[in-house]
Amino acid sequence: MGASRVAIVGAGLSECGRVPDKTAMALMAQASRRAIADAGLTKEDIDGFGGHGTLLPPVEVSEYLGLRPTWVDATNVGGSSWEVMARHAAAAITAGEIEVALLTYGSTARSDVKRRFRGSTAAMSTGGAMQYETPYGATLIAKYAMAARRHMIEFGTTVEQLAEVAVAAHEWAALNDNAFERDRITAAEVAAAPMLAEPFTSKHVCLRTDGGGAVVLASEQVAKHCAKEPVWILGAADATSHVSMSEWGDFTTSAAAQSGPRAFAQAGVAPEDIDVAQLYDSFTSTVLLTVEDLGFCAKGEGGSFVGSGALRPGGVLPTNTDGGGLAACHPGMRGMFLMVEAVRQLRGECGPRQVEDARLACVHAMGGFFTHSATMILGRQ
Repeated sequence: MGASRVAIVGAGLSECGRVPDKTAMALMAQASRRAIADAGLTKEDIDGFGGHGTLLPPVEVSEYLGLRPTWVDATNVGGSSWEVMARHAAAAITAGEIEVALLTYGSTARSDVKRRFRGSTAAMSTGGAMQYETPYGATLIAKYAMAARRHMIEFGTTVEQLAEVAVAAHEWAALNDNAFERDRITAAEVAAAPMLAEPFTSKHVCLRTDGGGAVVLASEQVAKHCAKEPVWILGAADATSHVSMSEWGDFTTSAAAQSGPRAFAQAGVAPEDIDVAQLYDSFTSTVLLTVEDLGFCAKGEGGSFVGSGALRPGGVLPTNTDGGGLAACHPGMRGMFLMVEAVRQLRGECGPRQVEDARLACVHAMGGFFTHSATMILGRQ
């Protein structure tokens, strides 16, 4: 990414799951402190800041954290926002505008339900272009279900193959002490769960939890003196497809088909070189389309690919190794957590769920209704 390399030098999570005693701001602060300490830096080293939480602008968050940044990013494209901010921060660092950037996120999505507070979720579902679709039942889950059904019709994908994405996620979660749901499940149990939007039962759908995360990016000069082994950003790209479902040209292809090849080309690697993947899993079908569009298998073969056990521990593409949004943690916008887990895997810090000798990671986040895609390739060297 330019003459001067950029690395992720710190990563941290707040308490996750059920955290009723903390605000979104408090979760961001907790994650940020942990990420900065993980890097062996102090808040005085931070000159760039990006992030937001539920209804919290970054200028307010940075003040709360005691920062005085000269570069700020408030990009909001849904769950992939932090991958885009990371690309922006890396460009600013490469250009010499800043040396160290903190990116953070926090949400009390689970606690908000208990408080009967929906915040931005209702606005996202009914405002702007969505006001013309929502009254007809085209809610968030219905849109993903439509895409899943289209894939099943065109390529013969089965509901059992979709269920394997959830089964694999729970296999990984069973190895993660901090995962929200640690019980292993079977495809039969996925099928027997309450039906929400055909073909999705509740086990095809991500969790709703509280939680926060943060990463610290730094120039190569700073990274050499940080506390942990740097994880280098080798490639990063993003792309937008649509907002309204009526404007989506092909329900079986996401914008990952544009962002993925560009990120791999920047990194100078291919999908078959990847050791571990962290892929946005708002629904089981999200992962299925993503593995196709990123080139891990051919278009239409996602069902058989995931059905083979490829995503599980010991599979050819270990995926969502913390348990993902389906089993570990999903506070509403999960892109930050993908980066944190990728960094920890590449450092070899994941204990029982560690992928042996992981050197290259693919991080891919999704925003909106298959609306926006952001891909990052991270490496140890």
